[in-house]
Amino acid sequence: MRAWVVDHVAPVDERPLRRTERAMPEPGPGQVRIRVSCCGVCRTDLHLAEGDLPPKQPGITPGHEVVGRVDGLGDGASRFAVGARVGVPWLGGTDGTCPFCRRGAENLCLAPTFTGWDVHGGYADACVADEAYVYELPEALNDEQASPLLCAGIIGYRALQRAEVPVGGRLGIYGFGGSAHIIAQVALHQGLRVHVLTRGEGNRKLAAELGADSVGDAADSPPEPLDGAILFAPAGDLVPVALRALDRGGTLAIAGIWLSDIPAIHYAEELFSERQVRSVTANTRQDGEEFLALAARFGIRPTTVPYPMERADEALADLAHGRFSGAAVLHN
Repeated sequence: MRAWVVDHVAPVDERPLRRTERAMPEPGPGQVRIRVSCCGVCRTDLHLAEGDLPPKQPGITPGHEVVGRVDGLGDGASRFAVGARVGVPWLGGTDGTCPFCRRGAENLCLAPTFTGWDVHGGYADACVADEAYVYELPEALNDEQASPLLCAGIIGYRALQRAEVPVGGRLGIYGFGGSAHIIAQVALHQGLRVHVLTRGEGNRKLAAELGADSVGDAADSPPEPLDGAILFAPAGDLVPVALRALDRGGTLAIAGIWLSDIPAIHYAEELFSERQVRSVTANTRQDGEEFLALAARFGIRPTTVPYPMERADEALADLAHGRFSGAAVLHN
């Protein structure tokens, strides 16, 4: 089968991905094999290719927003029938025995497995996954629409929870890429006031089209103090900016797996009055089930840009350079 691999870590314009041929994977015990229809292009894939996240094995295949149909079952796999339409997310497995798993915080597992980082992902004709971590997808969403929900949507949903915005409250969103434009829709459906602060005219236009209450540049101040904010942009220098925009008791959730260095925080200006900063580390399967149900209920529709699978390296470069708004999706 055909698959993209991280040939060497390097800036994306140096084409660190290479397309190759390798044997069709065979599902092991408790696993299913999925024939890939679509795979979303996530900023985490970019961090992997450029080495911000060092690959866990040589020649790893990226991609963790995988949509396809089950075409093979490993020993003991019984959750899905051959032909079932499923989604494979970022969280690929947990040990189930560590203190965090035992208390229901599997996103903090001490020995997790991540799709497209630890194990081969969806930039390929097929991949295998532990059936316990695979999602059944709402029929209301086609393959391309469903794909970005499997990481951008789920992680964004957890970030929204971590921001703890009260009912009817004021949410700030910093950065407006694949995850942010999905979660803005959720927040608006929940009745929050949403203020988007982002660079890029295309992103600001999309935010306005989706109904944001205000749209400005990332360095701007929102028109009213915020009850909570989410930083989606991997820019540490925006942390003090977002903290200053919070009202008393407000929370900033940082959604990315990688962030550039944060400059000095001034306690009186940016943290006092019980403002707080929280990170977001992966997600639980419960987060995913809750979010996918909400997405179907609210009619969440990502703005997507399709690319053929053979242009995955180009899609990743376009993401890096901000050449599109919304989320890129690869098609087989």
